[in-house]
Amino acid sequence: MSKPNFPKNFYWGASTSAYQVEGGIKNNWSSVFDAGRACDHYSRFQEDFGIAKSLGHNAHRLSIEWARIETEEGKFNEKEIEHYREVTQALRERDLEPFVTLWHWTIPLWLQEKGGLKNKKFSFYFSRFAERIVKELSRDVLFWITLNEPLFYATNAYLKGTWPPQKKSIYQYIDILKNLRDAHIQAYQVIKKINSNLQVGIAKNNIYFEGRGINALLQHAADWWWNFRFLDHIKNHQDFIGLNYYFHSRIQGLRFNQNENKVISDMGWEIYPEGIYHVLEDLYKYKKPIYIMENGIADAKDEKRAAFIRDHLRWVRKAIENGVDVRGYFYWSLLDNFEWDKGFLPRFGLVEVDYKTMQRKIRPSAYEYKNIAVDNGLDSDI
Repeated sequence: MSKPNFPKNFYWGASTSAYQVEGGIKNNWSSVFDAGRACDHYSRFQEDFGIAKSLGHNAHRLSIEWARIETEEGKFNEKEIEHYREVTQALRERDLEPFVTLWHWTIPLWLQEKGGLKNKKFSFYFSRFAERIVKELSRDVLFWITLNEPLFYATNAYLKGTWPPQKKSIYQYIDILKNLRDAHIQAYQVIKKINSNLQVGIAKNNIYFEGRGINALLQHAADWWWNFRFLDHIKNHQDFIGLNYYFHSRIQGLRFNQNENKVISDMGWEIYPEGIYHVLEDLYKYKKPIYIMENGIADAKDEKRAAFIRDHLRWVRKAIENGVDVRGYFYWSLLDNFEWDKGFLPRFGLVEVDYKTMQRKIRPSAYEYKNIAVDNGLDSDI
């Protein structure tokens, strides 16, 4: 048993997103990357939250599927709103604090037909949706994440053109970042009018750029463009920062991603726990509470996950000891799920899912994480 060495009332949990786990929905993604039944979490959320509770979690992050709620422009589905009320109440009944994301990359088909995120009225549509959901669910939900990884989505959808709507346009990319910024700010203002005590932020994917000597200039430029530019624009309209950490990028000879890759995940991503310490230190300047909303590994054999969690949390603890106000850690993901354009092959879950039978099986690493969460600490220093 380890000695408690994380802050009192620290949140320990895992994350999911609606399209990746729920199943049975058509949206802007489904015609290109169809999740089908996904994990059938829509029907099995009670079971899944029971598992999370059994694993010592005291919080859970989920998202609302906009395409379920607003099936036609301006028409809200009361049955689906009631479903998500049951979902958030199921978390409360298990003493799991809900952290709810309003946009995790999917939008309704009617909005896609209007141009989706590039529509000049996107911020209006989104804030209207946010207002309705928050009014309906705020009794059970204190923490709201407006947007998940806006830069990452815009980059893949409009610079690389690999994600819906699969367009390549630097001009649209810039417009969409502006629209997402405005959408967050408007939603923030709407939510605060409903209840000023509600806590509102975004989930931002920050990369640890590592550069030395002349390459330090590139590091600072990359930090500003990728890690801080969006946060700088919304710094007066967020109560907390949600951090998603997956990537490290070593800069050598004016080239990025020159990583050693000594240890990698099933997706070929370098495992570099020290990076989470550096990005947390960089976020200190905003003087906001930080919740680590995503940090996870694709590891089908469950050979590296336990060490991955422990090693990252040791660096998180070091950042806390240095004064960074980190208040929670959410592993990605509670369940194996539909990994966007990669399909069902990557296995991120603390819980294994048999996609034929939908049977859940808790992985050994989940119990390792449970020990940390229950003890509110872990042994050994870095």
